[in-house]
Amino acid sequence: MTHTAKAYLVGGPDDLPERIVPIGAPGGDLKISFRGGYEHFRVTTRRQETSEGPLPVYEWWERTEFPG
Repeated sequence: MTHTAKAYLVGGPDDLPERIVPIGAPGGDLKISFRGGYEHFRVTTRRQETSEGPLPVYEWWERTEFPG
């Protein structure tokens, strides 16, 4: 049985479709493709209790636009 590491996202656009997302290596920054750009999230020391158990909290810190 394989478990995928997940994170809980805080901040960023109110209409971001998912707040619980898969992550690669825990502790790295996340870059979520959304509405013609990327929403960037950084890991915090907090954890959030969710329907999938306690998850690390990643907090929004900036947005970058796709080129062109």
